Amino acid sequence: MSRLRVAVVGAGWAGLAAAVAATQDGHAVTLLEAARTPGGRARALPVTLPDGETALLDNGQHILVGAYLETLALMETVGVDPDASLLRLPLVLRDAHGDGLALPAWPAPWDALAGILGARGWSWAERWSLLRAAAGWQRAGFRCDPGLSVAGLTRDVSPRVRESMIDPLCVAALNTPADRASGEVFLRVLRDALFGRGHRGWGGSNLLLPRQDLGSVFPHEACAWLAAHGAGLRIGRRVQSLRPAAAGWDVDGEPFDAVVLATPAAEAARLVEDSGAAAAPWLAAARSLAFEAIATVYVIGGPKLPLPMLALRTGPDAPAQFVFDRGQLGGPPGLLAFVASASAREKEALQAQVLAQAAALGWSVQPLQTIVEKRATFACVPGLRRPPQAIAPGLWACGDYVEGPYPATLEGAVRSGLGAARRLGR
Repeated sequence: MSRLRVAVVGAGWAGLAAAVAATQDGHAVTLLEAARTPGGRARALPVTLPDGETALLDNGQHILVGAYLETLALMETVGVDPDASLLRLPLVLRDAHGDGLALPAWPAPWDALAGILGARGWSWAERWSLLRAAAGWQRAGFRCDPGLSVAGLTRDVSPRVRESMIDPLCVAALNTPADRASGEVFLRVLRDALFGRGHRGWGGSNLLLPRQDLGSVFPHEACAWLAAHGAGLRIGRRVQSLRPAAAGWDVDGEPFDAVVLATPAAEAARLVEDSGAAAAPWLAAARSLAFEAIATVYVIGGPKLPLPMLALRTGPDAPAQFVFDRGQLGGPPGLLAFVASASAREKEALQAQVLAQAAALGWSVQPLQTIVEKRATFACVPGLRRPPQAIAPGLWACGDYVEGPYPATLEGAVRSGLGAARRLGR
């Protein structure tokens, strides 16, 4: 493979993956990022605490799982030790009352079987409804009609199990409510998490909770690795123009042999349309995507939770599905992060409802910071057709929204970035 001059536009997890992989392949890489901080939608965020101290939190609480093979391997490549950076737990979806699912640290699929049989608050009939459905999914090779929703896929599972397990898993993995989420993608996630292998022998379904801010978990170390290996880093510079050239592409007038667009879909579409490239089908696919929000409400003054992460009972006035005890994840004691996925509520109303959720649990907390990513992920709906990686000769897209087997997750973003790097020069 010849050595190419490659511009990677965007330093989120997809762009960083593409830049690292392209550098490993011997290409001359220039990474351009509009924000002053790398990481995209999974980056560090400084917050001032009531005592005047500054804490590094995140622009949204994220969970990794043991099945994120490419993400964890990439972290190791740039010098991050997953054991030190991530707290590993067997999958647990228990609420503040102790009800719900908790898998033991056993090999798959015995961990899932034991967790279902030992689930608290479920009758034997409810356990059996899930086991019967899971056996059917396995016999079908974890495939279903592409037009089927998660709600339709799980229609024979008991309502209590759907409410306490299926719905939280669906919204955590796909960031789309079960009645609108793709059953096909949900089954793929279940297959890899519950029956696939995990990183270094870990369980594929293991929860990996960041012990540090997300910037330290990967983006900052990736940038340091790139700089040490000769890549050019231009952080805080938004690309204004992309133009076809005789030997490749010009990015703001600078020549490159190939370009990888690792920006959000809307920004990639802006650059592609303004370039004049013959890419009408790609633009139509990118612009047809709908998006879902994710809100994280940080509060202070909370109790130490029985687990670092608890599932919450949701309702019309209770939007948060999960709460994280950041005091057990490297943060100050009493700092909690409430996460409300796929929520259309306005910031102030959502914060008030989350505070009421906390009060209903007997927790007297004070709001610290509320962050709403209105376009956090694409809506992972049945039959969705996502834009491909190839846009035009020498021009590629990567990100969690492009074609791929996974929903909008860190693993999906990383795999997309690695895939774009492998296509360079083709």
